[in-house]
Amino acid sequence: MTPRHPRRPARRKVLFALGGALAAAPAAALAPHAFADGHRTTAAGSLPLTVVNNTGAFDNANVHVYIVGNQDGRQVRVTPDGTLAPIALSDNGADGYTDYAIGLAASGETDLVLPYLSGRIYVSLGAKLKFKVVTDGNGNPALQYPAGWVASDPNYPVLHDCAEFTYNAAGMFCNTTMVDMFSVPLSIRLTGAQDQTTGTLRAAGRADAFAAVRQVEEFAPLVVDDTRVIAPGHGLDAGLFPADHLAPYIDEVWSTYTGKDLTVTTNAGTFTGRVRGGQLVFTGPAQVSFTRPSTRDVLFCDGTLAAPNDGTTGPVAAVLGAGFNRSTLVSSSAQPTTDPASFYRDTLTNHYAKAMHEATADGKAYGFAFDDVADFASYVQDTAPTGIRLTLTPF
Repeated sequence: MTPRHPRRPARRKVLFALGGALAAAPAAALAPHAFADGHRTTAAGSLPLTVVNNTGAFDNANVHVYIVGNQDGRQVRVTPDGTLAPIALSDNGADGYTDYAIGLAASGETDLVLPYLSGRIYVSLGAKLKFKVVTDGNGNPALQYPAGWVASDPNYPVLHDCAEFTYNAAGMFCNTTMVDMFSVPLSIRLTGAQDQTTGTLRAAGRADAFAAVRQVEEFAPLVVDDTRVIAPGHGLDAGLFPADHLAPYIDEVWSTYTGKDLTVTTNAGTFTGRVRGGQLVFTGPAQVSFTRPSTRDVLFCDGTLAAPNDGTTGPVAAVLGAGFNRSTLVSSSAQPTTDPASFYRDTLTNHYAKAMHEATADGKAYGFAFDDVADFASYVQDTAPTGIRLTLTPF
């Protein structure tokens, strides 16, 4: 697996807590301490950020931007003038929620400034998002993030989405994401040492993605009107997706590699695995083993497929997670597979991720947590960035 860069601290499945729980803040960016006096400060970085509203469905007055995350171990937000401010309980208004919205210019493009931090750029259309500051178990202020896949979340009715990033002295590392849900088409253009764009949907890509998910019976309940499509893992937790849907395919993988070897190549070397005593056991640079995963484990790339940042178990788990979601493990005993024509060909596959990839102009998307295996994620990086452009593309 070719490394795109040293593993980013803000990986999708650990960025934020699920279901309206307290946010698990992104890992600290490598930046100077920003809050010597506990107040807002002009932080290091100051990368130009341009937000462009090309939705064709909402004017600038009805588009709201939020930049929230973590800097130097503290949860922060970016103010409209580009400074960092620590979140505080006093930020909650009379309705119990904060108003961290950054409005767009009256017309045309909106120029902002992005300081060093790891976090998310949220956009909401038609209504503002309701972030809430609460106190965590250590007595520190913590932010509750939108959970658009939870029907009881106050932001469920709001059309919104986000992009993720880590920006620090090492550069800018960013992506669009459909790991939790897909709602608003977003495109990132990152300039610097290179000029890169990702996340752009092809014409009618949003409508086609919604339609493709609706066409598969088990996945159809994941489509919420014309508002969003919920990722199947969250759908499973909400009772909208069968908990055992992938079980026959998982069983087939276990059966297949009871009688022959599965090889997984990572930066650490090649691991050779076979099912023994109910576990998929690999030898090679290190011995690692995996218990048979559940459908939920596969969809979240977690549980028995959890990937610690240890250089051995983690990379093998990532390749397995990708192979299960792309349904390539039975058809190829040498992983990871790199030909997208071989992905999602089994009936039992992640049809949600398939639809997300088919909707993008470059075929890249973050449809599940380890979609970066073999570089199929909507991700770009630059070690000498000069600007980032986030475009809300046509619906």
